[in-house]
Amino acid sequence: MPSPGIRGVLRTPQVLWVLSTAQVGRLPSASGPLALLLFARQSLSLAAAGLLVAAYTAAMAVGTPLLARAVDRWRQPPVLWISAVLSGTGFLFVATGSLGATGAAVGAAVAGLGTPPLEACLRSLWPDIVPPAAVPVAYALDVAVQEVIFVVGPLSTLLAVALGGPAAGLVVAALLQLAGTALFVWAPSVRAWRGVPVVRHWAGPLRAPQFMVLLLGVAGTGLAVGGIAVAVTAYAELAGDRHLAGWLLAAQAAGALTGGLLYTRAGPGGPRRLPLLAAALALGFIPLLLTPRPTVMAVLLAVSGLALPPVLTAIFLKVDQLAMPGTVAEAFAWVATAFTVGSAAGSALTGLVVANGVRYGLALAPVAALLSTAVMVTIASTPRAATTGNTSPIGSARGAKQG
Repeated sequence: MPSPGIRGVLRTPQVLWVLSTAQVGRLPSASGPLALLLFARQSLSLAAAGLLVAAYTAAMAVGTPLLARAVDRWRQPPVLWISAVLSGTGFLFVATGSLGATGAAVGAAVAGLGTPPLEACLRSLWPDIVPPAAVPVAYALDVAVQEVIFVVGPLSTLLAVALGGPAAGLVVAALLQLAGTALFVWAPSVRAWRGVPVVRHWAGPLRAPQFMVLLLGVAGTGLAVGGIAVAVTAYAELAGDRHLAGWLLAAQAAGALTGGLLYTRAGPGGPRRLPLLAAALALGFIPLLLTPRPTVMAVLLAVSGLALPPVLTAIFLKVDQLAMPGTVAEAFAWVATAFTVGSAAGSALTGLVVANGVRYGLALAPVAALLSTAVMVTIASTPRAATTGNTSPIGSARGAKQG
């Protein structure tokens, strides 16, 4: 059955609704850290700002798989409602400004821990609401559209802070998250989704060795992407304009959006596609080592972003194959966590090496991406049946509609 393409997917009932509302609910993943940073820098200290962002990010990395596991065992709406209220409460506690540095860090951790697992929930829905042949297109569209989060999210914080002060950025993050979650759970497909009733192991999807190897590859990809952001900032400072970093990273995001939309036209591909795409991502980072003038650098960064959505799309398809029945939402959440942890590590490592020169910082991305490619080669060369026992390549771990 041929793929219906991006227009066909968008015309499928509920697709546009769940896709757009999930993006609104996920805006705090990009706006929250900036809102915490701006609030702490004015109300507390620069050291406290770093503490708040670290507490939020670390708690989100821990909480997302746990909440997704609850989704697999229960239903999506109750978990999403509870987590959105918990996260919003954490943001509002910080916004009061009366907790001190330690109390604010606890509030930030609560906000991160309760971050609704909208990303995992959305990706668990695709096999249920689009035809099997359209699942790769849906994943690619999902990855491409999420680039908008990292543009609109920070802009929403800056606008809120400009109009209402630092605390307003936190309040807006909480409100956007709650509104997006409320609209997302209104969709019939979200309310009808059920996890597969199976006997569960305490390790969930981590029980599958091949899935664990895949997470290493995802972390390597995240390390490359996280390192680029810091290296580009250093490049902008060397060029004499710190504000240039925002435009350069926006160029890379535009390239990623373009790559994701173009990849919706690609067929499903075979097992070798994932390592090939990972290799293309690594190669795209290499020309950045030339550190040319800013206009050329912007073009090179846009090119370097083209392969990222295809890589992530191929990873999600692999997750759908590897996740054991009843663990699909948690599996997608672990992928998000692995990417987040890798990105944080990449930022930290690049911050250490970039002091020796911008090229040293830029070199980390292709090295990390090449290591990730090696991991993906291992994944592609291992028979799927040896670790999962799933019977179909698409939807083997999907949620079952009941009622």
